[in-house]
Amino acid sequence: MFNSGSGNTVIKSKLISRRMFLLTTAKAIVVVGVLGRLISLQINESKKYKTLSDKNRFREWKLAPERGVISDYFNREMASNRQVYQIHLIPENTQNIEEIFFRLKSILNITDKKIFYLRKKIAKQKPWEPVIISDNLNWSEFSRVNLFLHELQGIEPIVSVARVYKDNSSAHILGYVSQVSAKDLKEKEYLQEMAVPGIAVGKTGLEKRLDKEIIGTVGFQRYEVNAYGKRIKQIQVDQGQSGSNFKTTLDLDLQQYTTEILEGKAASVCVMDIYNGDIVTMVSSPVYDPNKFVHGIDKATWKNLINNEKKPLTNKAISGLYPPGSTIKTIVALSALENKIVRPLKAVKCTGKIEMFGEKFHCWKKKGHGVVNMRSAIKRSCDVYFYEIARRLGVDRLSETAKKFGLGKKVLNNFSEERSGVVPNTKWKKKFIGQNWYLGETLHSGIGQGYFQSTPIQLCLMTAQIANGGFKIKPRILFDKNKNNLKDYLKFKNENPNQPLPEDLLVSNFDLEPLFKNQENIKIIKDAMYSSSNEPGGTSYSSRLEDKKFTFAGKTGSSQIKRFTEAQREAEVKQSDLEYKNRDHALFVAYAPVSDPKYAISVVVEHGGSGSKSAAPIAKKVIKKVLERHSLRQSSNQLIGESI
Repeated sequence: MFNSGSGNTVIKSKLISRRMFLLTTAKAIVVVGVLGRLISLQINESKKYKTLSDKNRFREWKLAPERGVISDYFNREMASNRQVYQIHLIPENTQNIEEIFFRLKSILNITDKKIFYLRKKIAKQKPWEPVIISDNLNWSEFSRVNLFLHELQGIEPIVSVARVYKDNSSAHILGYVSQVSAKDLKEKEYLQEMAVPGIAVGKTGLEKRLDKEIIGTVGFQRYEVNAYGKRIKQIQVDQGQSGSNFKTTLDLDLQQYTTEILEGKAASVCVMDIYNGDIVTMVSSPVYDPNKFVHGIDKATWKNLINNEKKPLTNKAISGLYPPGSTIKTIVALSALENKIVRPLKAVKCTGKIEMFGEKFHCWKKKGHGVVNMRSAIKRSCDVYFYEIARRLGVDRLSETAKKFGLGKKVLNNFSEERSGVVPNTKWKKKFIGQNWYLGETLHSGIGQGYFQSTPIQLCLMTAQIANGGFKIKPRILFDKNKNNLKDYLKFKNENPNQPLPEDLLVSNFDLEPLFKNQENIKIIKDAMYSSSNEPGGTSYSSRLEDKKFTFAGKTGSSQIKRFTEAQREAEVKQSDLEYKNRDHALFVAYAPVSDPKYAISVVVEHGGSGSKSAAPIAKKVIKKVLERHSLRQSSNQLIGESI
């Protein structure tokens, strides 16, 4: 008979055993899981959690690199760096950001307007990205922040560097730096890897052109903190690497001297070595203070700059466009000689005006100059003579010669501010204006008016290439000790016409392409320029330098802003009688010394009236100063040569 009680006992025993097995298995799984997790944490993820632990224990801060120095030809610093004290904030390290702002208001006297700006900036960026509270504290303010640092969670006091400019004389060519903008990050890929708070980038001039090489390599500092975020000790510092230094061809003394002469004027002066293209001085006036941009310019200062009618932010030397006026007559005459349109002694009678197709073309001298040839027409700047020459020459041949000598194209490469100007011809007008060319426009072009637009640096290059005998040069503003001098080449070829060039002259900064068909034609132009500055009746005779060491040959010019009416001509209204904005621009170009040419100069004075009264007197002072310093420049050049 089956014993049901014994069967139930067996079933219960098996059930208990099964449950114990499952429970034991579950326990084993849990234990294995815990052990596995512990092993994973200790071995596999140890680096991760050590890093997180170190993040709480250590702080790392990127340091803005020191920009390279820009110096003048004599190695005097023009753009360098200085130490600055900054306060940065990391939002994610701050438990109560409003409390931090409240404390900073009492410590640094931060305005509500600045706090509102900081809140907006924090809202737009990631919480771990630092925000600059102040980038230019004095030592007293910086010390006060450090004293209360234990109460300012998330605040980091930083000793950094900032750009500083020696003076304002080279502001336009050096440019300025300012904080990185979204546009900078988009345009410059190298900045995307340099996420450093407070880093400055070049915005204009050489600072912008050289930014990638001059900006340097980012550094960092690492230090240990306690549970409250207070620094205990510094662990490691890497200052990064300074950017490359650059030497320019500029003379700082000349920059300062020229700036003083141009004070109060809207003007520019360019001086260039006629053989190697070194730009000795390039000044645009009025100047501005580039130091004000480094830490962010205030609205009032910015408004004053952009509303100033003399446009202090514009580099007039490379960005200002002006009709070349009578300075172009040297090129018109040269083009006529090169194309055999006229002989130098061909005479033209000037009665003060000519009439063509019902339009009157006036000479600047109401009663005319009488009978003039090429030399006397350049000397006295006779418009009627050049109307006739331009009519015979035609605008297309004039355009070809003008472009050869540097007009209508950029002179310095990679300057975003530089403009190319306009050298008009028949195709240009058809392409850009959609109209045919008229003969009257050719006559206006013959005296540098009409569609002609040139920059002062182009006029300087044009004059330099006339002065050196008609050889093409490549102007430069950055010094290069490996570049040779055209003068050395010309001297060697004159003395050894049948011998091959020596090896040290094979690599050069100039093209051996002559810009002339007959060099005698250039000599005729140079002689006429001499007469204009050194013989009675010449338009710049009153500004001559009689000492042969400084004697220059030049050509005045005036570019018309507003056309004179017949009534004004009859009344013989003078430029000084006109409203400032209606006066002609004054121009002057020259080379010096006549006995042994070395430098070319261009001067443009906006609304200066006439080149003889406004521009030539400035050139006289600058030329004298340049030639007085020539021996110093030569001595420096010899020292450089010996060190190579």
